Amino acid sequence: MPPNSPAYLLLAHLLLLAGTAASATRLRPRPANATSAGEPVYLWPLPKSIASGSRTLTVDPDLALDPRGPGGASPAVAEAFERYRGHVFAPWAHAARAGGGGYDVARLTVVVASDNETLALGVDESYTIYVGAAAGVNSIVGGATIEANTIYGAIRGLETFSQLCVFNYDTKNVEVRHAPWHIQDEPRFAFRGLLLDTSRHYLPVDVIKQVIDSMSFAKLNVLHWHIIDEQSFPLEVPSYPNLWKGSYSKWERYTVEDAHDIVNYAKKRGINVMAEIDVPGHAESWGNGYPKLWPSPNCTEPLDVSSNFTFEVISGILSDMRKIFPFGLFHLGGDEVYTGCWNVTPHVRQWLNERNMTTKDAYKYFVLKAQELAIKLNWIPVNWEETFNSFKENLNPLTVVHNWLGPGVCPKVVAKGFRCIMSNQGVWYLDHLDVPWEDVYSGEPLAGISNKDQQKLVLGGEVCMWGETADTSDVLQTIWPRAAAAAERLWSQLEAISAQDLETTVLSRLHYFRCLLNHRGIAAAPVTNYYARRPPIGPGSCFVQ
Repeated sequence: MPPNSPAYLLLAHLLLLAGTAASATRLRPRPANATSAGEPVYLWPLPKSIASGSRTLTVDPDLALDPRGPGGASPAVAEAFERYRGHVFAPWAHAARAGGGGYDVARLTVVVASDNETLALGVDESYTIYVGAAAGVNSIVGGATIEANTIYGAIRGLETFSQLCVFNYDTKNVEVRHAPWHIQDEPRFAFRGLLLDTSRHYLPVDVIKQVIDSMSFAKLNVLHWHIIDEQSFPLEVPSYPNLWKGSYSKWERYTVEDAHDIVNYAKKRGINVMAEIDVPGHAESWGNGYPKLWPSPNCTEPLDVSSNFTFEVISGILSDMRKIFPFGLFHLGGDEVYTGCWNVTPHVRQWLNERNMTTKDAYKYFVLKAQELAIKLNWIPVNWEETFNSFKENLNPLTVVHNWLGPGVCPKVVAKGFRCIMSNQGVWYLDHLDVPWEDVYSGEPLAGISNKDQQKLVLGGEVCMWGETADTSDVLQTIWPRAAAAAERLWSQLEAISAQDLETTVLSRLHYFRCLLNHRGIAAAPVTNYYARRPPIGPGSCFVQ
């Protein structure tokens, strides 16, 4: 919903809109994908609604922050403002500033209605932007104003404002073109995620922070940190300190302090971190520190379902991780569980027989018990779709089902009353290098769901950067720019997305956003690669590759 504005700003905005209605040449409502001149809007992702004009405004290199409202003075807002100043202005901009001033936009007023810094699923990320010449006929508020209900809405607004600012190489000024602007925006889905796999290849903390920065530029808001898998266990767990003996080496680990640092860094950018331990499969690395977790030396996964020690370790891991990860969702995996070796391990086979259980029953038992442990810690469990496919009748009602195997799963999930996250591997698995950006852009979380109440059960979606062939040398190139295609699908209104032509409007805008990422130091690969992350095959502009 629109931000709650102080009364004086509401009056100013009403006067602004009234005045501009009388002069349609100055500010014309347009579809959210076009400016007043009918040109594509080079904002990514597309805002919900825009009105623009035909003026070009200059922005003062000494642009000042004017915080208003209970949340305007939040340190998170001030830090975000300084970050975006660094993106917009060159380091030498102040030295080149015109002595007499005379800039159209000299201050940025940020009005935030709440000082609550809680970052939870569904936090209000809406914002409104007004940009006009200071004291000009098109701007009673003067300069530029961002209004939001929360600091996270303000941070999203700062990203959009930064994208409105363009450097003019002829005048060496930063400009806002097609002004005045009036933008109202909010996300279509609450959950807009990116999975990052640090088990298949260790990623240094600074690289993870680069990924987080890049996510904020595209308004993604959940980092799904797939920390641990069968290949390595890089995270420190104080309750069971031998677990990270499963890391590739002592130099490829994350301390508790590292994990806290990543979570705090992400929060300042409005991004939650959803951690995952994938049980009972994908856990062979656990046994390097505690061999008793393996059913036998010849059966190293799934984890030993018959042992109380297994669940004691899981409980310890979850308790330690709860101190690090405040997000309300926790991913428990549950995919690709091959239970054959349970049947051929004598003590596990005996345990099954005593309980008249099949290995399928044991798989269900394990998943449900892990869910109970997570729920006791006030987490909502997220599980891969195999759990739903195998025993939907038994899943805890709180369960969020994470689709990955293919299309058509979320309609079945929400029909049973569960919530769903879409990551259809055919379009949103970034390690599938032959999936073009057009296919990523076409992925639709609500496909096949017409019931409005069931649509509300789809939290959103997530692109997945599995790490078998991605490490520090190529992970950002593999993520970007294709992840941006999913980011717009998850943020922008369906009507605005559907009204665009893929090969003209969207492609030119995606080229532009890819170049913006490059300017901000993010190694985004060319847009039109046949295989993602491949370098350019010859000379050419960033805007056409």
